Amino acid sequence: MIASLRGEITQIEDNALIVEISGVGLRIFVPKPLLSKYNSGDITLLQTHLIVRETELSLYGFETASDRQLFTTLLGIDGIGPKLALSVLSTLTLDAIQRAVFSEEPDLLSRVPGVGKKTAQKMQLYLKDRLKPTNNLDKIASMSEADSEVLAALTSLGYSVVEAQTALQSLPKDAPDQVEEKLRMALGYFQ
Repeated sequence: MIASLRGEITQIEDNALIVEISGVGLRIFVPKPLLSKYNSGDITLLQTHLIVRETELSLYGFETASDRQLFTTLLGIDGIGPKLALSVLSTLTLDAIQRAVFSEEPDLLSRVPGVGKKTAQKMQLYLKDRLKPTNNLDKIASMSEADSEVLAALTSLGYSVVEAQTALQSLPKDAPDQVEEKLRMALGYFQ
């Protein structure tokens, strides 16, 4: 019904933006990484998805149409509602989701708050037929064992999967392949 909207951000909440359009403030729930990109007063264009329930209307916003498409695909999984789908997009990047799905690593999906082992396996099976591999899939699938261990260590230390992947990607190409050294260098990214 509401595919996109453009307006001024008047307020930033914990999990939503208040966007004013022609004098009306709309609360739009967005993934956490998107919250940090904006300040009050910024003009934004969001791709949106409206959820209609018996007692409420909820609007969810995304930076790109592909993010919105992934959100609606996640909603098709039995047991996943809009809040959990948004949590998945807040915790994992599209690359991480594709890696989990096509490399058959549902444990990566279970790092999302609210997603247990069975739900992660269900997500992996459901998304395998519905996601299209991107050009980055070779890079994603070829993540070394050391990189996987460093990613797991960083997430166990409390960093999100997105933060951990960013730290890994910031490492120089000639970084040593020892897990301890890579972890030390990745932790240096956060200082």
